[in-house]
Amino acid sequence: QVQLVESGGGLVQAGGSLRLSCAASGSIFRLNTMGWYRQAPGKQRELVASITTGSITIRNYADFVKGRFTISRDNAKNTVYLQMNSLEPEDTAVYYCNLMGLHVYWGQGTQVTVSS
Repeated sequence: QVQLVESGGGLVQAGGSLRLSCAASGSIFRLNTMGWYRQAPGKQRELVASITTGSITIRNYADFVKGRFTISRDNAKNTVYLQMNSLEPEDTAVYYCNLMGLHVYWGQGTQVTVSS
């Protein structure tokens, strides 16, 4: 079993920054992909960014965050980060951490609210 604990959400003004963290614990398959998804009220959950382990690190970003958000990970700590800059009101959502290894796991979500 794997547990994902997110932190770092909150309220910020448009143009501001936030950094989300997600720490994974438990039986983690060494080759996996960790990422962030978000879900706004009345909308489907969507991928924000993901990052892989392995000999080559592959980052994937949704078009709507390219150039503004950066995903990174500390493999020794099994932690993934999402640095969010130039936040816009449209970024308001619950952000969920995700880990895909032998199975798929989700965190409980952290609220990000961007005021205009």
